[in-house]
Amino acid sequence: MDIQFFEKLLLERKEQILKNLLQTDEEIEDLKNVEINDEGDYAALCTDNMIEEAIQQQQLQELKEIDYALKKIKEGDYGICEMCGEPIKPLRLKIKPFARYCIVCREIVEKEPGSK
Repeated sequence: MDIQFFEKLLLERKEQILKNLLQTDEEIEDLKNVEINDEGDYAALCTDNMIEEAIQQQQLQELKEIDYALKKIKEGDYGICEMCGEPIKPLRLKIKPFARYCIVCREIVEKEPGSK
């Protein structure tokens, strides 16, 4: 497995997320300065703000996952399923480079109560 390829992929995605978060912060600030003329404007503003914040939370979570994957690269255990200890297939890592589980174990984890 080409660890450098996946490290580069993770670092590029991290950089993109940081840019997105900065842009989202600016958009949320802009929304705070919008003049509200009626209830329709207020409702639209609230909806836009909720959407921006939801996107921001999702990206912050992805950033944590990326940092964790980068830590695993440094420790030498990147690409190993945290449940069964088997290697995660490179195709899965290309699609989701911060994957913590192989496909089989991911399905088990997702079926557990309280999982995402």
